[in-house]
Amino acid sequence: MHEHTHSDGVTCPDPGETVRSHCGRHASERRAADSPRPARAGRGAPPGLPTVRRRQILLAGTATLAALAGCGSGDGDVPDPVTLTTDDACEVCGMIIPNHPGPSVEIFYRDQRPSGHENPARFCSTWEAFEYDFERDWTVEAFYVTDYSAVDWSLSTAGGDQLLSRHPEASAFVDAESVTFVVGSDVKGAMGRDLIGFSNRADAEAFRDDYRGSLSAFNDVTSETIAGLSQG
Repeated sequence: MHEHTHSDGVTCPDPGETVRSHCGRHASERRAADSPRPARAGRGAPPGLPTVRRRQILLAGTATLAALAGCGSGDGDVPDPVTLTTDDACEVCGMIIPNHPGPSVEIFYRDQRPSGHENPARFCSTWEAFEYDFERDWTVEAFYVTDYSAVDWSLSTAGGDQLLSRHPEASAFVDAESVTFVVGSDVKGAMGRDLIGFSNRADAEAFRDDYRGSLSAFNDVTSETIAGLSQG
């Protein structure tokens, strides 16, 4: 582990430290589980208008405050992902999440009760989660997606479609800003073509090469991206 020491004598690990894990398909790199994740502002935008990245403004302010306070002032209140069970239905379509294939998403909102229940908001597809978030001017504390670099994923076939395995356990989730998405591949989830996240970019590139689609970072996903997926 690499460290650096400030003028005030405080020693901190270098940013961006990763830990390595392995799955049945690729070696992958994941961010250390205890890396601080600052709260982020919601990204709602009216349909058809460019998405406003209010998150970036809040993050800039958070980074400034953290720099003033020192390395030991990480936000300890950022919630951790939870395991999804058959009690958990998608906020958008109402499907029971573990009973269907493909990526899952959890979004924790500050001072909100999605669908009248406690956080997180839960989704059976990535594009539904983005759509939900775009429609709300809510502050996001954590946005987690399934990390297919960290699980031993598999494909099944039904009705001529290739379906991606579901991984509802808490350990399968990662901060959405850390992944590279494969968008609109030939592999489908609960709601058809989707955004499939990989914390290791090389894994995303290999998946795209095998199953087509395009690559996207989290902050490059727009309402237009989601509209293209939601229409099939």
